[in-house]
Amino acid sequence: MIRVAVQGACGKMGREVVKAVSSAQDMELVGACDVIPADDIGVAVEADFESMLNHSKPNIVVDFAKPFVMANARGAIERGIAPIIGTTGLTDEELAELTKLSESKGVCAMVIPNFAIGAVLMMRFAAEAARYMPNVEIIELHHDKKIDAPSGTAIKTAAMIDESRRAAGVKADEPAGGDDPARGEKIDGINIHSVRLPGLVAHQEALFGGPGQMLTIRHDSIDRTSFMPGVLMAIRYASQAAGFVYGLDQLLH
Repeated sequence: MIRVAVQGACGKMGREVVKAVSSAQDMELVGACDVIPADDIGVAVEADFESMLNHSKPNIVVDFAKPFVMANARGAIERGIAPIIGTTGLTDEELAELTKLSESKGVCAMVIPNFAIGAVLMMRFAAEAARYMPNVEIIELHHDKKIDAPSGTAIKTAAMIDESRRAAGVKADEPAGGDDPARGEKIDGINIHSVRLPGLVAHQEALFGGPGQMLTIRHDSIDRTSFMPGVLMAIRYASQAAGFVYGLDQLLH
């Protein structure tokens, strides 16, 4: 059995992870933590993260607590526990630190911008399309409580498209007004537009344009249960691996 703890267990994503792990036949939920513990999620929730790790002794900790994510990851790795981080907005320096820490300790550490398998496939399809239709922009739409923008998924998609275009030796045209703030934030040469509204969950589309045609590749998460198959996939992978992994796409072969 894979021993799993959840940090941020009382948040919207954390609650879904608690239910998914509790229902998985090869996993055991051994700990749950949140800075504001609640008593309505079906398991006991603690407020102190390190105390929870020390006595629950998980193999894996799934973390959705953005304010303390790096401190939590350090504490987990030092104990030989694999952190799976579901929050986005980590800096390149923080990602480099996680890489170094996980490799030095022989522990798996994962940062997953999007756990939805459909979203990962959307990114992969967009990267493939960019080889033949290099002119593309990204629109990402999320709920109004999401702090970071652009989303980690959009940034990852832009990086994959840029890498694909470079490998194919193709370049996008430079549209008029490309540096105007109204044209979105340019990352890896791709304009990204962020929308934050109540009623949304997580949505993204990549719009490709060519002479006389448009191609739209879109994914919609309409409920947070869409992320759970990817969460369980990541847990199973991390229980048998070492080193740093960024993105669920590394697990899809």
